[in-house]
Amino acid sequence: MRMRLLAVAHFKAGKNRAKVARTLNVSRRMVNEWVANYLKGGISGLESKKPSGRPSLLTEQQKAELVEYIEKQSESCKGGRLNGEMLQRYIQQVFAVNYHQNSIYPLLKSLGISWTTSRYKHPKQSLEAQEEFKKTAN
Repeated sequence: MRMRLLAVAHFKAGKNRAKVARTLNVSRRMVNEWVANYLKGGISGLESKKPSGRPSLLTEQQKAELVEYIEKQSESCKGGRLNGEMLQRYIQQVFAVNYHQNSIYPLLKSLGISWTTSRYKHPKQSLEAQEEFKKTAN
């Protein structure tokens, strides 16, 4: 940001863009870009913008379906224990999209789902045994 502000200051002081580039030891293209951004948006036009990154392989509707599937599985009577490999297979079979297993967990994070969760219900859970334990624990 400091370099951008210096470039704009030199430009406003009357130096041409080539001279500003030589003074700051940057390319003239960068000075042109900084000055154009300043002229278009003021000081806020000089701020760094977060790169957009690669777009998701799943559409918003597919993401919603994936979240619904995960929630449904987590509430199933078998305990709903899912892992990255299982989700990778599900996405491949249902949406025909190939995700690397290492990409599954960032996808879950972007959906607001923590992959380190406890089971909803253990498959061998016995309410009677729990009640009996509570009675004898005291």
